[in-house]
Amino acid sequence: MVMSTSEVLALIPARGGSKSIPYKNIRPFAGHPLIAYSIAAGLAAELVTRVIVSTDDERIAEVARRYGAETPFLRPTEYAQDQTPDLPVFLHALEWLESNEGYHPDIVVQLRPTSPIRKVSYINQAVSLLMERPDADSVRSVIVPFQNPFKMWKIASSGFLEPLIKTEFSEPYNMPRQLLPQVYWQTGYIDAAWADTLLLKHSMTGERILPLVLQPSDWIDIDSPEDWRLAERFLESGEIKLEELGFSL
Repeated sequence: MVMSTSEVLALIPARGGSKSIPYKNIRPFAGHPLIAYSIAAGLAAELVTRVIVSTDDERIAEVARRYGAETPFLRPTEYAQDQTPDLPVFLHALEWLESNEGYHPDIVVQLRPTSPIRKVSYINQAVSLLMERPDADSVRSVIVPFQNPFKMWKIASSGFLEPLIKTEFSEPYNMPRQLLPQVYWQTGYIDAAWADTLLLKHSMTGERILPLVLQPSDWIDIDSPEDWRLAERFLESGEIKLEELGFSL
């Protein structure tokens, strides 16, 4: 049964530095700053009760507030480096909110700004899945990948190809795709976890991870100018509607 009284925090990590596309989090994307899409989706999701942006940059914080998100703190510089993983960023936010506001959400949802084509319905589905399964640690969005990793290789020091995955199958790289195990690739669109998974298990996901399976056509992550142009075309073509992403027209 879904717990309707759960406190669900959508946290959007958005640091100021970006080498591939400078200040991409607030760069205009199809008429709005990139980060606005994650904020709009979080605010429109019925099961999300609070939307906060964690950033080290006041310019990003100002844009975030303009689009309706909260920025109760600026992220310390040590948690905003190129190689900073997600966990310390989220632990900092949860610990700050507990210490300064006495606020402790039940569920934390990560909405990455680099995934703007994220339907509001997916956020509600992820949260619902987790609420219905208190024995789970988290929910992670996945898709069927375009290539099966059982057919992937690495180059050994000898110069010869070696299968990337060691398996009980005899030469899986020569097997028909239909006979190989079904595999899934994490999209980064949505991660939802019990707050205690982060605080007590010191993990973004824990070990018991439920899948939210998306259609590959619904997913694109922006990491390059080419990705940016492709994602904008989704909206410009009308294939994805702004209303589906949380914007009120």
